[in-house]
Amino acid sequence: MSEPVTVRILDREYTVGVSDEERAGLAAAARMLDARMRELRGGNKLVAPDRLAVLTALNLAHELQSAKTGPEPGPDPALALIDEANRKLDALLAQAG
Repeated sequence: MSEPVTVRILDREYTVGVSDEERAGLAAAARMLDARMRELRGGNKLVAPDRLAVLTALNLAHELQSAKTGPEPGPDPALALIDEANRKLDALLAQAG
């Protein structure tokens, strides 16, 4: 069952529905995303948050793709995680916009 969880990214709060099993993972992902977005933004606080989110997601996706090992064809769990993250980001951006 999905329960609402609030995470804080770049001093903004977002509420996301997750199961109890996903709660810790979501919190860790939110902390990592917040840190990466702050790192990418640097001192430029005028960067639009949606642009910053897309650039950060692109960097994370590139890192996952680069870390991929083995030439085995078939479904890649990392790509499933990226797809899920994209769905959640779309939902968050829709709420913020």
